[in-house]
Amino acid sequence: MTLFNSIQEVRAALDSKQISAVELAQDSLNKAEKLSHLNAFLQIDPELTLAQAKQADATIAKGEQGILTGLPIAHKDVFVTKGWRTTAASKMLANYVSPFDATVVEKLAQAGCVNIGKLNCDEFAMGSGNENSAFGACLNPWDTTAVPGGSSGGSAAAVAAGIVLGTTGTDTGGSVRQPSALCGVSGIKPTYGTVSRFGMVAFASSLDQAGPIARNARDLMELLNIMSGFDDKDSTSVMTCDGVKNCQQRVKNAFNHQVALFQSNGSQPLKGIRIGIPAEYFAEGIATEVKIAVEQAIAKFVELGAERVDISLPRTALAIPAYYVIAPAEASSNLSRYDGVRYGHRAQDYSGVEQMISRSRAEGFGPEVQRRILIGTYVLSQGYYDAYYLQAQRIRRMIANDFQEALNNKCDVIMGPVTPTVAKNIGDNKGDVTADWLADIYTLGVSLAGLPAMSIPCGFGGEKQNRPIGLQIIGNYFKEGQLLALSDCFQQHTDWHLRQAEVK
Repeated sequence: MTLFNSIQEVRAALDSKQISAVELAQDSLNKAEKLSHLNAFLQIDPELTLAQAKQADATIAKGEQGILTGLPIAHKDVFVTKGWRTTAASKMLANYVSPFDATVVEKLAQAGCVNIGKLNCDEFAMGSGNENSAFGACLNPWDTTAVPGGSSGGSAAAVAAGIVLGTTGTDTGGSVRQPSALCGVSGIKPTYGTVSRFGMVAFASSLDQAGPIARNARDLMELLNIMSGFDDKDSTSVMTCDGVKNCQQRVKNAFNHQVALFQSNGSQPLKGIRIGIPAEYFAEGIATEVKIAVEQAIAKFVELGAERVDISLPRTALAIPAYYVIAPAEASSNLSRYDGVRYGHRAQDYSGVEQMISRSRAEGFGPEVQRRILIGTYVLSQGYYDAYYLQAQRIRRMIANDFQEALNNKCDVIMGPVTPTVAKNIGDNKGDVTADWLADIYTLGVSLAGLPAMSIPCGFGGEKQNRPIGLQIIGNYFKEGQLLALSDCFQQHTDWHLRQAEVK
């Protein structure tokens, strides 16, 4: 995959017969094997992969290929995938093989993508560093002593290492944006409800949303364009997006429209775009190196014609307690199905059904998952529901209103950091189980509001200047095309997205 920097380059090579889909898939498999020490993959099955690649070559031979036909990708291990294990990086589902595909998996397969394997993540998507996986931590390709971010750490690491050009991830409180930032790649969380959640192992149902990770904004657009669309199998899926039918091509049409507008502005392509800069995102707690890199990126947008507008998101700090009440509450409900009775891990030594269930859950779930289940059960219990859960939902609405006040009246997009610091070292926060929670301060509010947001690389920090920094761009509901076009414009004038990790 080191030969190609974009999906368009892969498409050109496949269509010109410079390389076949089988050769491309084998190249990815070889690289995944060579870089197995990164622990980005939880399962690789060459037989399944090469069968898909042969089918892609047959499609190309008929001249019926699409933009993604033959493209090697990989799926976060929370998307059920027929023929592959789907473990959610948990002992609870260690040997589970789904009889059906998640809608996202199905759509990408129908588009001709070739699945290289299932990717490591935090257990049940609960974590910010990919250290909570029952199958070991994933390593950051830029610096293998650092975390890749989470929960979609394997997804970001596989792209950063050049194993594949695109992966699927999920974002509940920042789990696409944060690992993308820490691994120096691009990732987008679309508006809640625009991508089907059917077949996605649930963490927090009102927050979980699938999104792609890739090297650049145009690749994200191509992947998200296929992934998006109404799904009657998902009760949270939306039929229309601000009056436009939620279907494949919606994102691409919006992207192309916005790009055409930018091109018509000549040397100031972003003229008329107002960028909101929240004071709260640059307050105490942000590392100087992150602040400088993000400010320089914003300055580049201004140089390209955008207008900088100072705004306030006054309830930013409240996003942390609100999220860590709502998300665990929903997790407590969603994970109650894993009881050792119907499916999932079952304890070997027990007497009676009650002990079987308690021991199965104690053995099957890791410490972070158990912690969140306990918190969630507590805040939903009689006597505490009103004081905690209901209050958190009220704050959630107020946070969403803050974003709407800014995006409807003061600016077109909001920009700031994704994380307060560069990637931490693996094991740094072992003594403080909530330290990772605080690092989500810039991403949680967006998830609570259900807005689209993305991360693109904008610099490096750390002692050796080898740990990536990401810029977060937040848009109004259903404005994924605008966010991607803005990011694409930035990437046409910078080279952060072209820099590749020298994996050791």
